[in-house]
Amino acid sequence: MSHADYYVKHLAADLTLVAAEAICDGTLKAGRGAGLLPLTVVVLDSGGHIVVSKREDGSGILRFEIARGKAHGALGMGIGSRVIRDRLKERPAFQSAIAAASDGRFIPVPGGVLICRADGAVIGAVGVSGDASDKDEYAAIAGVRAAGLTPHPEQPVENWTDAGL
Repeated sequence: MSHADYYVKHLAADLTLVAAEAICDGTLKAGRGAGLLPLTVVVLDSGGHIVVSKREDGSGILRFEIARGKAHGALGMGIGSRVIRDRLKERPAFQSAIAAASDGRFIPVPGGVLICRADGAVIGAVGVSGDASDKDEYAAIAGVRAAGLTPHPEQPVENWTDAGL
């Protein structure tokens, strides 16, 4: 075995730690700027692995699992979690089947946003929980944009500021 073969090969990372931190921090900054309740943010790479997560002071203890489930569901289905909710609202049996297939890591409500490169390829997902779901989604979209990447969906719902009030 040669000396070069001894060392572990490095995996390619389309979603770098620096980019994931920028998404997380941009999401929290957007939440603070909009006066949202304390947020929890989870950023996953395209393999569904956690790259970064942060929970603001005061964010509930289940918020991490909810944020991860929003991101995981979006990544697993290839669409934002708002779109999942809208498409599956009349299909509760299918929602339950997906939840079972994902070991419960499937939260089909807004707040799970895909992270895309400029060419449209998905390189990860961000999930946010802490406020009304549409507000969580707003912060996630802002966070992806803050990192210079493209979110899916690209825009929050039109009246997100009134959501859940």
